[in-house]
Order: sequence, then structure tokens, then C-alpha cells
Amino acid sequence: MSKKIIFFDVDGTLVDVRPAREYIPESTVKAVQETRKQGNLCFLCTGRSKAEIYSHILEVGFDGIIGAGGGFVEIDDEMLYHKMVSQSAINHVVDFFEEHGFDYYIESNGGLYASQNLVPRLERIMYGDLENDPLARKKKEEEPSHFIPSLKVGYDLHRGDVNKICFLEKEGFAFETIRNEFEKEFNVIHCTVPIFGDNSGELSVPGVNKASAIEALITHLGIPKENTYAFGDGLNDIDMLEYCQHGIAVGNAAKGLKDIADEITDDIAEDGIYHSMKKHGLI
Repeated sequence: MSKKIIFFDVDGTLVDVRPAREYIPESTVKAVQETRKQGNLCFLCTGRSKAEIYSHILEVGFDGIIGAGGGFVEIDDEMLYHKMVSQSAINHVVDFFEEHGFDYYIESNGGLYASQNLVPRLERIMYGDLENDPLARKKKEEEPSHFIPSLKVGYDLHRGDVNKICFLEKEGFAFETIRNEFEKEFNVIHCTVPIFGDNSGELSVPGVNKASAIEALITHLGIPKENTYAFGDGLNDIDMLEYCQHGIAVGNAAKGLKDIADEITDDIAEDGIYHSMKKHGLI
């Protein structure tokens, strides 16, 4: 049997992020581990930078990471390439967002660096009114977010090691306003994290995307494109699903991704990834 390679988006695909405390369904863990035992390769292919790829994800066992939406490719612990935001571009973003009062965070492989008011806003989104609602406080205690404690606050955000920037929607700012401001310096991607709001998004290095990273990786590994499989749920997975031979949208995916997918499997909480991998003979 020729070796297959499977790519997994993280948020909403490999990891269920609908509870406050994210988790990987047991059936997905089993599928990844079984297919690797058969000699197939499994790679994360995520918008997350390394600082947000937590131990409970890595412990499942993967052959490497495509991170920052294609900004870096790592095979085991060896970096194939790593492309970062220019200093002038990051200065533009920070100055603009600070001037206009945006909530945002800067992603690097060494940490996630948050704007001043981001953490309280995220706590309201994920838990509720912590000050006045006992149920919100209970939710924070019983289902603490992995993401919020990983944010670093109080640092100068004019950094030189930036993979990308994520921003929450700001009242009075249409997404097109952000696109027009930054499209000459960045890929401007719409609403990659739905809870961040309809006019939220991310800014990444121009020319960087999941499909180009996959192409570079399989060329390096000598794996034919016909042996590629990709699972995704969001609009930022479109290029990945279109590039891979088998582009599979999970059942909880956005409609726009389902429209272009080769197939749609069940919701991840209903063992969708396991069922699809079984169907394709990967396990």
C-alpha cells in the first residue's frame, strides 16, 4: 500500500471548540493513531501558531505541523520553512488597531500577545458575566479555556517574530474597511473564528496559505498529490480542500466549505472523522 498523508485543521475539525474547554473526540484520536500505525502520515494544518498547539493536541501523535495558516512547515522537530510578517507591516497593524480601540492578538511561535482589553472581552464571550452571574463563574471554574490563560498581556506588540494577527470585530468597522486598510501588506481573511464576530478576521503573510504549504511539504516528502486527504470546517480551509485529492468537510463545517468539498462527513462530535477515514480505508 502506498503511503497516504492526511491533513487536519484544528479548530472545529480535530478539536471541538464549542465547549469553553476544547477537546478532541476519542474516535478522532483513535483514527489518527490507527492510520499512523498503518504507515500513513498525519499533519496538523492549522491557523494556530505553535504557542497555541497545546500538549493535549500534540500527545495524540502527529508527523508534523503546518501552522499559521501555512506560514511555517515543521516535520517532526525540523522546520522546513518559516515566513513571518515584516516589521513595517506589524507596526502598521498595531498602530491602527490601538488608535481605533480594536481587541486583537499577535501570534508568534514563542507566544500569543494580547491587546490590553482582549482577555476581559474573551471571558465575557466564553463564560458570560463573571462579575454578576454565578453560573458564569462556575463555568469558568469547571470548564476553563485553554486559550485565555495562554495569552500574554502587557507586552509591546511591535514585535519582530510575528506569524499573523487575529482581531475581533469592532463596532462601526465593516470587514471591508479592514481589508482596504491592509490588503497591500497581508492576506486579509474573513471571520476565521465565528465567536469573534462577523466582522472579525486574521491578517497573514501574503502568498502564504494552507495549499501552498501542503504542496511544499508533499514535494519535499515525495508523496503524490493523489494520496492527499484533508479535513476542515472553516472558510480558511477552502484552499486546502480544493488542493488535496480528497477534500472532506466535517458535518459542523461552514456552508461555504461544504459547497466546495468533495464530500461531507458527520459532525466531529458524532465521530465524523473516524467514519470518513474508515470509508477511505485509512483505518
